[in-house]
Amino acid sequence: MTTSPLNRRAFLGRTALTGLGVALAGSVDTLFRPQVAAAVPGKAAGYGPLVPDPNKILSLPAGFSYTVVSRSGETLLDDGSPVPSDPDANGVFANGNGATIVTNHEVGSNEPFGVPVVAGLTYDPGARGGTTTATVGPNGARQGQYVSVAGTVNNCAGGITPWGTWLTCEETEARAGSNGFTLAHGYVFEVDPAGQAANVGKSPIPLKFLGRYAHEAVAVDPATSAIYLTEDASSPNGLYYRWTPPQGFVGGRGALHALAQSPGGDTAGRLQAMKCLSGGTHVPDLAQATVPGVRYSVQWVDVPDRDAKSTSVRKQFTNDQVTRSRKLEGQWWGDGGVYFVASFARTSDGSVAEHDGQVWFYDPATETVELKTLFGVNPDPSVDTGNYDGPDNITVSPHGGMILAEDGEGISHLIGVTEDGQPFQIARNELNDSEFCGPAFSVDGKTLYANIQTPGLVLAITGPWRRRTSFPFGS
Repeated sequence: MTTSPLNRRAFLGRTALTGLGVALAGSVDTLFRPQVAAAVPGKAAGYGPLVPDPNKILSLPAGFSYTVVSRSGETLLDDGSPVPSDPDANGVFANGNGATIVTNHEVGSNEPFGVPVVAGLTYDPGARGGTTTATVGPNGARQGQYVSVAGTVNNCAGGITPWGTWLTCEETEARAGSNGFTLAHGYVFEVDPAGQAANVGKSPIPLKFLGRYAHEAVAVDPATSAIYLTEDASSPNGLYYRWTPPQGFVGGRGALHALAQSPGGDTAGRLQAMKCLSGGTHVPDLAQATVPGVRYSVQWVDVPDRDAKSTSVRKQFTNDQVTRSRKLEGQWWGDGGVYFVASFARTSDGSVAEHDGQVWFYDPATETVELKTLFGVNPDPSVDTGNYDGPDNITVSPHGGMILAEDGEGISHLIGVTEDGQPFQIARNELNDSEFCGPAFSVDGKTLYANIQTPGLVLAITGPWRRRTSFPFGS
C-alpha cells in the first residue's frame, strides 16, 4: 500500500461489505468500482450532518438525543462507591423493562476510581479493574449499578455469548508480585447479567484454558461454542486465536466455569493461533493486504504453553509459523463468522505496510479471512473532514452495516458504514479527544450505548434509526 496520505472515504467507497448484514447489488467486480458506492447526488449518507451540542459533550444528527447513564467518580454504585474510571466495552442485554449493561473498566493501577473489592466477586484484591453492571429503563435513565467482577486488570474489550453472558478480557501479561498484584493476570472472566448474586463465587474464576496474554476481544460461534480471541500486543505484534472446546462440551450458563474448575481445566480444549496463506505462500502480517477483497486461507497452530509460564504466548512462535497484526482490537460475531479489527499499522512498529484501520471477516465454513474495509492513513486527524483513524470496538448494526468506535489521534467519532459502503459520522466527541468505546445496541435496536472513556461517560443514544426486518446478530 502506498504510504502517501489518502482519503479514507475513498477507501471505504471501494469496499465490498458483503456479509455485514448489508444489502449490496451487482457482481463483485461492480461492487469494487468507486462510482457504484459513491453517494447518490443530493442525498447525504447516514443520518445527515451533526448538530453541535450546546452541552459540549456529544454532537448527533438532527432528531437524535443522548442521556448520560453514568459518570465515573460522580455517579454512585448501589453500595455508595463512585462508578469506576475508564469505561470501555459494553455488553447489552434485555431485562424486560429496558436494558442491562455490563461495562468493562480498563483500570490498571493509577486511575482515580477503581472497582471496589467485594467479597465473592474479587479475583485479586491487589488489582483495581473489573466490571460493573447497570440496569437502565426504557428512557435510558439508570436504575441501579453494582460490581459484577473485581480484582482484575485493564478490562478492555470482551464479547457476549450465545447463552446471554459477558466475557470480559484482561489486556495485560502482568505476573504475581508486580504492581502489588497477588495473582497472575491476562485472563478472560465470565459475567452473568442476571444480577450480582448470580456472580458470587463465579465471575472471579479465570478461564485459563483461553490463555494468558494481552486479550482484547472475544467472539463466540453459537453453533460450536468455539471462541475467537484478539491480542493487542507489540514487540512482536499480536496474534489471532481460536479455542475449540473439548469433545462433549455444551455451551451454556455455568458451562465455562465448570470446565475451568474441572480436572485439567486449565488446558481444556485446544488454543491455537492463526496462520494465513496466500496461494500457498505464508502471510507474516495482515498489514500485507492493501486492497479490500483480499482473501487468505487459514490454518491453525497449537499454542505450546497457553499460560505463558516463562514466555509470552506470541513469543512462542517464529514469524514463519503464524500471522501477526498490529493492534488487533474489537470483534463481533455475525453472518456466520467473525468481524475483527486491526486498528492501525506503521512500518516503525514492525508492520510491513501502513494503514489506519482494517476490518476483516473470518469465515469458519471456508477457513478464510477476507479484508472487508481498509482505512488509509489519515492526513490530519485534528480536522473533521471525513477522514477517520484508529477504529477499535466494533458492532454489527441491527439497522444494516456496522458501527466503529474511533480511537485514534485528534477528533473522535462513532463511525457508521451505510448499506452501500459509505462511512458517515453518527457522533462526535465535543468534550475532549478521548476515545469512544463499547458501541452496542439494545436488543430492540432502539438505543445505542457507547462510552467516552475519559472522564468516563456511559451514554444512551436514541433517534430515528432506520429499521430492518431482522437482526443480523442474535439477541
